[in-house]
Amino acid sequence: MTANTPPNRCRIVLIAPPSIEVERVEAALTGGDVASLILPGEGVDASSFQAFAEKVAAKAHEAGVAVVISGDTRVAGRIHADGIHVEGKKAELAEAVEHYQDRMMVGTGGAKTRDDALELGEERPDYIFFGRFGYDTKPEPHPRNLSLGEWWSEMIEIPCIVMAGSDIASVEEVAATGVEFVAMQAAVFGEGVDPREAVARANALLDEKAPRFED
Repeated sequence: MTANTPPNRCRIVLIAPPSIEVERVEAALTGGDVASLILPGEGVDASSFQAFAEKVAAKAHEAGVAVVISGDTRVAGRIHADGIHVEGKKAELAEAVEHYQDRMMVGTGGAKTRDDALELGEERPDYIFFGRFGYDTKPEPHPRNLSLGEWWSEMIEIPCIVMAGSDIASVEEVAATGVEFVAMQAAVFGEGVDPREAVARANALLDEKAPRFED
């Protein structure tokens, strides 16, 4: 594998809301392989979120990391994001796919059951996310998210992201389900955590423990 070749196993997606200092996000991006960065904008005004997203996106793009904006298509367009994330509503997802998928990724989340997930999947998003931003408060991943991720990755071709727990070691449990991506927030950006070291450790665990995908 060269420096420009992504690893053939479950990869990291970072969740970085604007409550995280830009410098900590930048540090995380230096810790090793990161597939993408999802930026939720809840809790701040649009101008503050855009300022945060612009700074983070510039550093992410320098590192070759895709940037996905959650919930604000205007900000996504203004900062030249690589994708947008739409939570839960099939009609909103359908509209986003129709209007934006020809020029950026459109991902979705919010499904709590298999039926919910299949309904969203009918719109052919670029990925589906099992979990909730900011709810990785326990060391281990939520059992429901693990179960949905394992089922989805076995049955559906659309890539899947599952939220890890607040303990870095939980990436192993997510990877074992066979999903393509593990999302991390508290495990990287929690109080007292060194973001660079956390991402480096998570990658080391995935290199050692994660199953390899077929070529």
